[in-house]
Amino acid sequence: MKLWGGRFKGESDAEFARFNASFAFDRRLIDADIEASLAHAEALAAAGVLTDVEGARIGEVLREIRRRAREESGYLDSRDAEDVHSFVEAELVAAIGDTGFKLHTGRSRNDQVATDLRLLLRSEIDRTREMLRELQRGLIELAEANSDCVIPGYTHLQRAQPILFAHYLLAYFEMMQRDRARFLEVRSRVNQLPLGAGALAGTGFRLDREMLARRLGFDGLCENSIDAVSDRDFVIEFIGAAAIAMMHLSRLAEDLILYSTAEFAFVELSDAVSTGSSLMPQKKNPDSLELIRGKAGRVFGHHTAMLATMKGLPLAYNKDMQEDKEALFDTIDTLSGSLGVMATVLKNIRVNSARTRDAATVGYLNATDLADYLVRKGLEFRKAHELVGQVVTHAIGRGKPLEDIPLEVYREFSEVFGNDLYASLNLESSLASKSATGGTSPERVSAALARARSEIDHHG
Repeated sequence: MKLWGGRFKGESDAEFARFNASFAFDRRLIDADIEASLAHAEALAAAGVLTDVEGARIGEVLREIRRRAREESGYLDSRDAEDVHSFVEAELVAAIGDTGFKLHTGRSRNDQVATDLRLLLRSEIDRTREMLRELQRGLIELAEANSDCVIPGYTHLQRAQPILFAHYLLAYFEMMQRDRARFLEVRSRVNQLPLGAGALAGTGFRLDREMLARRLGFDGLCENSIDAVSDRDFVIEFIGAAAIAMMHLSRLAEDLILYSTAEFAFVELSDAVSTGSSLMPQKKNPDSLELIRGKAGRVFGHHTAMLATMKGLPLAYNKDMQEDKEALFDTIDTLSGSLGVMATVLKNIRVNSARTRDAATVGYLNATDLADYLVRKGLEFRKAHELVGQVVTHAIGRGKPLEDIPLEVYREFSEVFGNDLYASLNLESSLASKSATGGTSPERVSAALARARSEIDHHG
């Protein structure tokens, strides 16, 4: 039986009925739908709409429907339903007769689905934040296992300055800290109760919405009934936060793809997260990372699609909003899958620290340290920068690193240069000098790793 058929005399066109139906994907909401329905039944009983016996019987059957949906394969395919709400109601009525129809008193599918979505999304946000934390733990463990490893830092994909590999990994840790904070903020707006808003005007029954909010673990109420049923900001915000998290994962994936090439050879992925070529037997492809990089665009598309869907809708509810579910559910699955795979990749990486160190000591990455040396000698930085540029040009022309240029040659450029300049050019001195907060000195990175470990292990 349809939830809306009384006004209609004819049957729906079969093709339109299939087009209109959402049970194929919104069945995912069945746990949330039953949780909300159990609370609604309690509110109806408290308002005198249901007797205690009716409320208890409805609750008993709803819990049985939930059990069967969780445990019985094929149960959700046992009935031809328009959506998850009609499936639950049909099963309820089949079990207890017309009393089951009373459950929908004071409730519309509009506030019902909004409540279901928020319940599901709340738990998915909690799961996402935990997966991000596990990925952060993987970054910390990889950093701790390679705490002495030095790599070139890059700007414009050109070698810039030497940094610790752990410092590089902690940059992604910080990105994911922001992701976790962002999802927590989104959760605060997700966790507002729409139930009791009805179709758009509120309910004519004395339902205790505050009790419903407490019963369902919401922080507060959607205060305006029109907004309660027409709002999908919380979906858009979640997908937006997911898009930013996927962008971070994609950047990490791109780095590791580059670093695993023969041209870089900084890292090697194990066979567990690599694939081969159907033609070229020597190939070892980073498909795990390429898929993460590719799936980022998919989530970006869902964000744009939801904005486009909502931008022209008049208040209040419109069926266009049914499109929110597939975009949301696919975003949840794509982000979850990508987080899980990236965590696995981090456990299956071998870092070639000899190669990274070699790369960090060629290409004049210590030029900035030489300019800093001149500044400490009293030269203005802009003049020091120009002077060192001339020295680098001289060194390049002779195919020599800065540390192999004789002092007498240095002094041809400036009398400021002294015997102590060479101490500023070695790798260890370069790293140690970056000792300001947030820098790549071993002391700072060690402290940052300890803070990161504490944050993940003790603060959640």
